[in-house]
Amino acid sequence: MTGAGPRHGTIVDRRPNGGGMSGALGSYVVRDDEDNRYYSFDYRQIVTEGFRTIRTGERVRFYASAESPDRAEFVIRLNQPDPAEYYR
Repeated sequence: MTGAGPRHGTIVDRRPNGGGMSGALGSYVVRDDEDNRYYSFDYRQIVTEGFRTIRTGERVRFYASAESPDRAEFVIRLNQPDPAEYYR
């Protein structure tokens, strides 16, 4: 993790075909609230129990990757949706 500490942002895009050997990993884009920079990440960086997914418009906390400054890591959803609303 970088020394900059946690960042806060909003998910602004989901790209269904991202990286991975099969090209099947979806990737997400988060816009930093403070400096409006964009960071990308895939579902493996989402810190949660169970199914790892995020929807566009959700607020998150994350760290900028030390190895790749345009990548987000340790992404945590700030406002968990009500399961009944989320799975309609």
